[in-house]
Amino acid sequence: MTQPKKRVFIGRERELAILKDLSLSRSASFAVIKGRRRIGKSRLIQEFGKSLRTLYFLGLAPEEKISPYDQRRHFANQLEKQIGVGGIQAHDWDHLFGHLAKQASSGQILIVLDEINWMGSKDPTFLPKLKTAWDTEFSKNPQLILILSGSMSGWIEDHILKSTGFLGRITQDITLEELPLNKCSQFWGSHAKRVSAYEKFKILSVTGGVPLYLELIRPDLTAEENIQRLCFSREGLLFNEFDRIFSDLFSRRTKTYRKIIEQLTYTAAPMDRILSQLGTKASGVFSDYLDDLVKTGYLTRDHTWSIKTLRESKTSQYRLKDNYLRFYLRYIEPKRNLINRVGTITPPQWHTIMGFQFENLVLNNRPALYQILGLNSNEIEFDNPFIQTKTKAREGCQIDLLIQTHYHTLYLCEIKFSKKEIGVSIIQEVQEKIKRLVLPRGFSIRPVLIHVNGVSESVEDSDFFSHIVDFSRLFEGG
Repeated sequence: MTQPKKRVFIGRERELAILKDLSLSRSASFAVIKGRRRIGKSRLIQEFGKSLRTLYFLGLAPEEKISPYDQRRHFANQLEKQIGVGGIQAHDWDHLFGHLAKQASSGQILIVLDEINWMGSKDPTFLPKLKTAWDTEFSKNPQLILILSGSMSGWIEDHILKSTGFLGRITQDITLEELPLNKCSQFWGSHAKRVSAYEKFKILSVTGGVPLYLELIRPDLTAEENIQRLCFSREGLLFNEFDRIFSDLFSRRTKTYRKIIEQLTYTAAPMDRILSQLGTKASGVFSDYLDDLVKTGYLTRDHTWSIKTLRESKTSQYRLKDNYLRFYLRYIEPKRNLINRVGTITPPQWHTIMGFQFENLVLNNRPALYQILGLNSNEIEFDNPFIQTKTKAREGCQIDLLIQTHYHTLYLCEIKFSKKEIGVSIIQEVQEKIKRLVLPRGFSIRPVLIHVNGVSESVEDSDFFSHIVDFSRLFEGG
């Protein structure tokens, strides 16, 4: 009989080391872990806690009929199962935390409250009573570690990290981002060295560096076969994942969040353009919607800056940072009815979004790029996609990634996806951007080309680019 494969923990060495330091502390520790759905928060906690006595509690997913009492009853049921005692009343959080505190009064113990926003979002007494329990009970055990975890980063930030009630109590605040490419490559296991960077890219153009999605890869299958079973089959996780994300995280305002995401599937945009396309007016509430999507890791806000003064500009664009959301809206959703009817279909061609997905992967892996360019992070003053707006005195210019260093050097990075070798016309494109860019006196500019399927000999022989970076190099490293 074939033994089931053991689930391997990949990456997160830095975060794991931070958590392990807590177990060496001489006083009780209070940590917060946040990040988008499926990013590996629970898996990280599980890996950290595998040698510790652990009491783990998961909030109930938000449904319209779920009441504060339902959350307390669910918490009480989990506590009863873990400590082997029945009959715990769920009328009050003070009572529940008191029972929990008795179980955690001495010895090394890890308490985890997972999806904390689900537990507390409908009950105004939850967080104040948790704070009281920490002050009067949990913190008295110097070997206790309390971890709060959740996917709704904005809620956690507003109600816990910025709350005066928790001021000075949080020992560690950890935000999990997508895994870097060198870690993503490890999900191909023993096949990794035999699978091309382009083959990996095709998968990552759908999954990004999201650990759970990558765990579902079958390395023995092609990218197209994997994408078919995950995205274009009725039973595939990524076929239904979009609805889960929005119902779990944004249940009350799903339509508004979805409309914003839909607008950004085609291009990055400033707030005024998003507002115009949605036919709505600027408001603090709308800004909060955008902020929520940024904090949960689905969007990023790219600020430009003044090269001369190093001041951040008011000019900024919102960019869809999450590869899966774009892929779903552009390619899976239009085929939903057909897939539900027939069960599975062959994946359509998705090359039209490859440029966006490629750019996201490079921008999400800047530390690896900087290592290739020989840049120390301490040298970098600013780095971001850069927009020079058009005025009467200058032409407009948009740069995929501009890096400004202490030494008055600008690295102008052209992130170029192509199914074939990139030809010599790329030089003219980048020359035009350099010509338009307004440079202060004394600045040097070094053009960089980042590609995935090679460049022609003419491009290499031209000696125009300071660096030509093959995407495969971003997979290298520890």
